[in-house]
Amino acid sequence: MSTSSVSKGCFVFKPSAKKKKQLSLEDHFTDGCEGAENSEVRFKLCQLLWEQIKTDTEVLQDELNRKVLDSLLDLTRKCSSTRQHSDWASKMRASEIPTAALVLGVNVPDHDMTFQSLSEQLQQSVTPHVASVQAKECGTLKHLMKRVLEKLTGTDVAVDDEEEEEEAEQTSAPLHKSAHCSLSTLCDWYNTKTKKSSGGTPGKKRSSPAKDEQQQPPVVIIFKDLEAFNPRVLQNFILICSLYIERLPLMFIFGIATSPSTIQHMLPHSVSSLLCIELFQSLSCTQHLATVIDKLILTHQFPFKLNGKVMQVLISIFLYHDFSVRNFIKGVQLALLEHFHSQPLSVLCCKKKEALLNVTQLSLRDLERIRQLPSFKRHWPRIMQISGLNLTPQLTICFQDVCQRLIKDLRNYHKNYYPVLRCLHTLASSLPRYPLGKQIRELHLICLERNVWENEDYQSAMKLLKMLAKEELITLLQRCAEILQQVKSKEMKNALIQLEELLAKFKQLDTAAAVESVPDVEESFTSPVKNLQKKTDLFQLQKTLLEMNESRRSKKLSPFEVLRNEAIDFIDGLVKSHLSPPESQTLNEVCYYSSSATVRRHLNATPRTSIQAALNSPYYYIQNDNLKTEDGSVSNAAPDICIAYKLHLECGRLINLFDWLEAYATVVSAAEGNEPDSEDFGKVDQVKHARFIQAVSELEFLGFIKSTKQKTDHVARLTWGGC
Repeated sequence: MSTSSVSKGCFVFKPSAKKKKQLSLEDHFTDGCEGAENSEVRFKLCQLLWEQIKTDTEVLQDELNRKVLDSLLDLTRKCSSTRQHSDWASKMRASEIPTAALVLGVNVPDHDMTFQSLSEQLQQSVTPHVASVQAKECGTLKHLMKRVLEKLTGTDVAVDDEEEEEEAEQTSAPLHKSAHCSLSTLCDWYNTKTKKSSGGTPGKKRSSPAKDEQQQPPVVIIFKDLEAFNPRVLQNFILICSLYIERLPLMFIFGIATSPSTIQHMLPHSVSSLLCIELFQSLSCTQHLATVIDKLILTHQFPFKLNGKVMQVLISIFLYHDFSVRNFIKGVQLALLEHFHSQPLSVLCCKKKEALLNVTQLSLRDLERIRQLPSFKRHWPRIMQISGLNLTPQLTICFQDVCQRLIKDLRNYHKNYYPVLRCLHTLASSLPRYPLGKQIRELHLICLERNVWENEDYQSAMKLLKMLAKEELITLLQRCAEILQQVKSKEMKNALIQLEELLAKFKQLDTAAAVESVPDVEESFTSPVKNLQKKTDLFQLQKTLLEMNESRRSKKLSPFEVLRNEAIDFIDGLVKSHLSPPESQTLNEVCYYSSSATVRRHLNATPRTSIQAALNSPYYYIQNDNLKTEDGSVSNAAPDICIAYKLHLECGRLINLFDWLEAYATVVSAAEGNEPDSEDFGKVDQVKHARFIQAVSELEFLGFIKSTKQKTDHVARLTWGGC
């Protein structure tokens, strides 16, 4: 094949059509996986738990938003029915555009799920004409109108007639006819749609207003992020829509992240008076997170667990970064994936029956991994000594039986842990200043770190509980009994029986006996006081005061106080028996993920640190042997920005650009192979000058330096040390 003459034509050489094999999810999972012999089983378990998290959170999201979404659906139905009435108030209301102001909070990443659910429910039960728009798609009024018409009609819409003609000339293929971008076009389309739906029975009269509502469904436009819209664009769009309100049953839904006062700031009175606004408030993101943690994490039915440090990282990202429950769930899913990928024994992180079955299928290598677990070494030294280095067939069966028993103990620990945790939170959350935290997640983090009964806040909480009134204490104990009734473990059933006995004793208290014993106590207090009325010296006064102090200490407790102390001691015993940290349990590494650094690195990235690492060590990113150095310095053959960055580290707060340029030229000249004694060595030419300006501009863009007004030929350094 000859291609010597370029003037004759253009030649294209296509590569051989060899399709690369696309890797499946399982292939990606097993690549670099620890313990590849059981990676398939772990992948299936991970996938099942992943889907369980997804479905549970979606159901939970629907339940939490059901109230506000039902209210929005009712408002939409009312707005469509109002147009059918003939009274004066309905006519005045129909002249305004009904608007729902939905306050969702600052957790912007979670808004998409809410609006998606709202759109689906509106289309299923109220109207098929729903359009959702975002500010980034609607920078101008034409683009906003175009997006609304495209979402509603499902056809291409021309922004301008001239643009449509140019596009038609450039393309030879036949195009679908584009609709004109105006609300009159939308009115014509809507009338055509409603006539088609009512054209089945032309000879019959309308018999009820309900049929009119079905034949004229409202047109709902959802503004997902109201604060991000251009106020002028939004004002003009509302003014145009108000002119067509008699021909088109429009309705707006404003998604607000901050405050309802945003509408007043964005829309003047002349525009907002055209809207009939009704306010709706969704559940706060903190309450949403508390519900997700309660249903997804604080339950024994979900085998995968997070240790205290990982839990703290996820909650910190939620509280200090985005308030996004959706991102919190993604963090849990990331920890789940990392756990099953890096822990070969995660094959036992499943339901009880499956875990017991998987124990019998463990290989000798897996059994050896169990023996090397820190929790196993700490609690089973005898088995370690008996089994030795090699596992015989008899010892293997014995070892598997021990592992099955340990798996059962771990499941029982979780069954008892969470009910007692809820009982303790029920009691402690009623105390002033919340010594153990206001949310149950705070108490859970304390219990994950160490023995909660050794905490000073716990001891102060127990003292405060022993000061509760009778009615308040009985109410709290009844709530604890309701919590324990839902648990089927033997320990919790026995605890429930004891708690019900205590409640029965509280009801049988004879207050009259306590009242009769009060005068005797008062006499014991007043008898030393009577002696003080006599004339006495300092020694006699000191003796009398000591007697009063001893009489107070030896005061006889009332039956209620005795029973109250007994109840609090009972709760204290439950806490010490069942709220030990998970690290104290054998085989906790099977279910608990503990690498908080990995989660923080993936979810809370530090771009400045990564950029500095790349500028300091370009070899690890470019993989060029010429850039490899041993002492940590940057090679003179490194990219210009790396050389400029390394030189700027040697300067102070203000950097002289001329000195910086000369140092840069010296390093580059050495890289070009010029001899130090030559005249051209270190000389700044136009190419080096341009390269230096580009490197400095890149450093300024990355935020390492900035221009300063103190000296015109200097720049200010912005980073120091590792920051």
